[in-house]
Amino acid sequence: MKIAIIGTGYVGLVTAVGLAELGHQVVGVDQNSDKIKLLNQGRSPFYEPQLARLLKKNLLKKKLSFNCLLKKSVNLADFIFICVGTPPQQDGSADLTAVKEVATAIGRDAKKGKVVVTKSTVPVGTGKILQKILGRKNGRQFSTVSCPEFLREGRAIFDFFHPDRLVVGADERQTALKVMAVFKKIKTKKIITSRETAELIKYAANAFLATKISFINEIANLCEKVGADVDQVAGGVGADKRINPYFLKAGLGYGGSCFPKDVRALKQLSGGHGYFFRLLKSVIEVNNLQKKRFFEKIKSGVGNLRGKTVAVLGLAFKNDTDDTRESAGIALIKKIKKEGAKVKVYDPQAMVNARAELDETVIFCDSELKALRGADALIIATEWERFKHLPWPRVKKLMKKPVIFDGKNLLDKNLLEKLKFKYWGVGK
Repeated sequence: MKIAIIGTGYVGLVTAVGLAELGHQVVGVDQNSDKIKLLNQGRSPFYEPQLARLLKKNLLKKKLSFNCLLKKSVNLADFIFICVGTPPQQDGSADLTAVKEVATAIGRDAKKGKVVVTKSTVPVGTGKILQKILGRKNGRQFSTVSCPEFLREGRAIFDFFHPDRLVVGADERQTALKVMAVFKKIKTKKIITSRETAELIKYAANAFLATKISFINEIANLCEKVGADVDQVAGGVGADKRINPYFLKAGLGYGGSCFPKDVRALKQLSGGHGYFFRLLKSVIEVNNLQKKRFFEKIKSGVGNLRGKTVAVLGLAFKNDTDDTRESAGIALIKKIKKEGAKVKVYDPQAMVNARAELDETVIFCDSELKALRGADALIIATEWERFKHLPWPRVKKLMKKPVIFDGKNLLDKNLLEKLKFKYWGVGK
């Protein structure tokens, strides 16, 4: 099948590469000519494991190409996937400007009716809005379909080919079956619903996962009061098959491009329809407070931060990505800087993106050990596996004071305390 992907950001590029790997003829369309040039050279504009390899492979096989020509690409395609951004507005609701602009352009440029699929995360009712924009024009009948993505940054390629489920929502079952056929090589549970149901499944899934994170962080805070270990509590709770262990990891709270945005958007959507979603209000409050609590822990452990040197390892919002959106590490750095401390940082992938968010007084180091030299405290802000395996006896000699604040419960507390480090985790 011939498929046009409109938008080559995170979702669009992974989808384009994945569909090409499945054997489809795919063109990715974007307004950014510099990005298109980069992609046609086989270079990804962001880090995602295995993405660059599959990008180059399918460019060489000529199953994949990129351009800025929306009109041409739309007319050659059997299916059009909208994958543009839906950033949060000031009130938390999703900004659908780009989605509507793409739909308008499709309606204007397509010579015949098309199946238009939204991959972008959009609020319930967006499909209906797009159907009104497209509808039937000059004898051309357009169909709008919702096919939400469930990709985890750092595991997106795996998730594309091995999803827990595929969801397609449409007004007509026959149209939904056509879209589902695009993914026929993928073996998983396949769910066909109405458009509105598919749109809500995406928001509900992310909101529930965010709720699990906020819940275990509340348990972690209680653990600190009563002398329990949150990792062991989570292990015991997660062993129950009704609950499972996923997303029961205490830390600095959720971040990234999806959870914060989608939880706020669902809360706003609910309010807009006259329903006050009390649980989501609490999920958001707990997540915001978790970062503040950890900052207070740092101030309590270090004392007056003015003039101190703090090393922060981890700038991405999670491991195996270079995405710094809603990064807890960057939020902490800004707070620490305001207290008058000198901050040295390192991340194996996110340094470029972090430079755009932090001022020039933050010292970017090219290794963990350089960041740790002369530090009064170390903060672990991202759960990169390599941070577990630092040469801790040498680290102790490099640091001015052997003080560690582990915001991800990544490190071995018992080992570090045997080496005479002062260790603070979350819920321990």
